[in-house]
Amino acid sequence: MGVHEASAATPPDAAPGAVPGAPPPPPPDRRRTGWAVAAGALALLLVLAALSLSIGAGEVGPGRVLDYLLNRDGARADSRLALVVGDLRLPRTVTALLVGAALGVAGAQLQSVTRNPLAETGLLGVNAGASLGVVLAVAVLGVQTSYGYLAFAFGGAVLASVLVLLVAGSRGGGSPIRLVLGGSAVAAVFRGLTDVLVVNSPEAYERYRVWVLGSLAGVEGWTTLRQLAPVLALGFLFALLTTRPLTALALGDDLARGLGHRPGATRAAVALGVTLLTASAVALAGPVAFLGLLSGFLARTVAGPRIGQLTLLAALFGAAVLTGSDVLARVVARPFEAPVSVIVALIGAPALIAIVRSRRSAALALTDPAADAPPPARRPEPPAAKPDSALRYGAWSLLVPRRALLASLGLAAVLLAAVVVSAHAGQSELDLGRTFQAVFGYGDRLDVLLVQKFRLGRIVAGLAAGAALGLAGCLTQTLARNRLATPELLGVNDGATAAVLISAGTAGTFGAWWAGPLGALVAVLVVTLASGGLGARGLRVLVVGLAMSALASSVIQVAMARRSLNSAGSLYVWTSGSLNGRDYEIATPVLVGLAVLVPLALVAARRLAVLRFDDSVAASLGVDPGRVRLACLLLSVALAGLAVGVCGPVGFVALAAPVIAGRLAGPARVPVVGSALTGALLVVVADTVGRVLIGGVEIPVGIVTTVLGGPFLLWVLLGRRGRDSVA
Repeated sequence: MGVHEASAATPPDAAPGAVPGAPPPPPPDRRRTGWAVAAGALALLLVLAALSLSIGAGEVGPGRVLDYLLNRDGARADSRLALVVGDLRLPRTVTALLVGAALGVAGAQLQSVTRNPLAETGLLGVNAGASLGVVLAVAVLGVQTSYGYLAFAFGGAVLASVLVLLVAGSRGGGSPIRLVLGGSAVAAVFRGLTDVLVVNSPEAYERYRVWVLGSLAGVEGWTTLRQLAPVLALGFLFALLTTRPLTALALGDDLARGLGHRPGATRAAVALGVTLLTASAVALAGPVAFLGLLSGFLARTVAGPRIGQLTLLAALFGAAVLTGSDVLARVVARPFEAPVSVIVALIGAPALIAIVRSRRSAALALTDPAADAPPPARRPEPPAAKPDSALRYGAWSLLVPRRALLASLGLAAVLLAAVVVSAHAGQSELDLGRTFQAVFGYGDRLDVLLVQKFRLGRIVAGLAAGAALGLAGCLTQTLARNRLATPELLGVNDGATAAVLISAGTAGTFGAWWAGPLGALVAVLVVTLASGGLGARGLRVLVVGLAMSALASSVIQVAMARRSLNSAGSLYVWTSGSLNGRDYEIATPVLVGLAVLVPLALVAARRLAVLRFDDSVAASLGVDPGRVRLACLLLSVALAGLAVGVCGPVGFVALAAPVIAGRLAGPARVPVVGSALTGALLVVVADTVGRVLIGGVEIPVGIVTTVLGGPFLLWVLLGRRGRDSVA
């Protein structure tokens, strides 16, 4: 996910006695507004809690619930009433309140410590660790009790957060960007390991696909809540104790140290508190995604930079949203229950988009600061290792970037070798020499049939999808000037995946290939329109992209949960990114698309390189920034959508390919061709590794790239050059 650190604002007129560099306190009207909103949220919360106690199975209305609570006429002696209210509804309501408050506080704390309004609890790898713990318990140890799920979910969540803290602080203290990137990398590895276990265990997948939707339906009695209440209390205590240090940390590390605080210790304490709160919430209700982001975002709109009021409002908003979603989950699909995480996404995504579109978004650092400040000074680039050469023929001349050309030729040679090795993998009767001949149609007819008919079709599909993903990532990263900016940020991958699943209907296994680009286009159109159009809009497009991804992910989860186990298992492999069953026919649309879109991308790249400078500089050079952004965005959407339609959402290729190609081609070029070749190489190599790593078991290509992508993310982006590119 794209990450930007927002620097603390410096007031033009400091109040007497104020700390230099500190943001001005909000005016009294703003403070009163915050407390008024808190009072209103508390009142709404009480109403929602009453509804939660009054709605559900058992035909027990509000009057009888009130009788039980007040013990009027000995109502608590009624065994049926005690079962419905005392053992089911009351524990469920209290759990919803505490889990919602915990996720809200965790989201607000994480956003504050990373100085990033897009941060959410999944960034610390907590959800991924909990998922891995549950899958290990089911697939490896055969655990079948809810208490066992709880224990392993909590243990996995804590383990993930400890690893993130160790990674983030490995070089003398974890900065906000290191904390976020470390969490993203650890989460990616844990998700990949989870997928490895799930795709090879139908029983584990059956339990996992229900648990991952998130639900409060399994809350019965007070046992589970009583066990985790001390952990929740400790997490809330950490949040309370870190309020003042976080306020100082917002001024910058140097000023925080001058005020007697220790930034590294503060971040570690916040991470520990967030871990305790989120791990408990996941253990109680499953991974309810998006709620931490939404609650912190809404609270920041009202409270601004005041950490104490922000934390309180986030707790109230989180509790209200989850309790209200749980009530709706019981009534929208009676007599069944809808997944609560889907309801949260359906409620939260439009609310988040409305906030982004409002005038309050300026208070959240969602506008582009470049409009009001001069662009930062660019560091001088090191001289290219190989100068460009000019080819002339009469009045025509062509400038050939020698280093980029040599890099592309080298990548093409390595790619050819990878194709031969992939065609050879699994064919013990053929040596590499015979395989190489068979690739080009020479040698024994049986060898040629075996390689070209049954192996190369899959390889060609991987080449086409990888090239499309690499090129799409190159365009979006250059467009956003951010190495973390990939098509996933705009909801492209999730939109394309949801469209393919919807087009599959109920009987078929896979949908039509054209549904991928269509879904990607719909997703990006919604994001563009909801965010107010293209252009330099800071984090606004990214926020709407996250909301779109949450909605599309909900559609994917529901579609998977409603299918039979066999159908859902096959589709789950595809949604992890797989080339199984892919052939020439499926690869043809992507190849045709590449033949059309690569030349267009080469033309756009020349103008896109100019956008590395300020928009005013680009305009003075005759480049229209708006048109270039639109063209590049449409190109990347089409490419990513085609790739998803072929092999599903293969992760990290769009991130890694442009980074590797850029290192090879040099900083002065937009590595369009190199990114396409690198993407194709990564997919082919990952598919080969997935086929030969475990004998008799095939690991989907998307799982291999996810497991290997986490360490790659750390290696590339946590170095000095990587930090400069995402700051």
